[in-house]
Amino acid sequence: MLEPGQIAPDFDLPALIGGVKKRLHLAERIGKQRLVLAFYPLNWEPVSARQMIDYQVQREKLVASDAEVIGISVDSIMNTTAWEREIGPFDYPLCSDFWPHGEVSRKYGVLRDANPFAGASERAIFVVGKNGAIEFSKAYSITEAPELDEVLTALSGTAGTR
Repeated sequence: MLEPGQIAPDFDLPALIGGVKKRLHLAERIGKQRLVLAFYPLNWEPVSARQMIDYQVQREKLVASDAEVIGISVDSIMNTTAWEREIGPFDYPLCSDFWPHGEVSRKYGVLRDANPFAGASERAIFVVGKNGAIEFSKAYSITEAPELDEVLTALSGTAGTR
């Protein structure tokens, strides 16, 4: 898993942005604001739904920290579209790391090779600074949704890797 100080690998993925299918190129967002890359294992999974809904509900706190969440899973963009319609809408992007399967998750060192959810990503958070360097990274249990307060602490610059 990538650690603070390392440069966040670039990616260009299909994404839902404001409910519309587009492409999200990380390099185009670097330098504009800090980014919270929220890798989650799968759509339609209760902990992932709770995590993404919490980011939407508390989005103002993230925006106040000059940050934007980018959700990333290995599910297809069509699956993500149906899921977002069911539990959303979300005002932040949801990316599909479906093809080549898990390539971005692999670059960040969070592609699962063990059950449960082999072939999905770990539940992990990376805070990427405006300079493109990772400022915080942490993997969580599949059954544990990251607490937003921990992400906000990382954004305040008082946290590292755990």
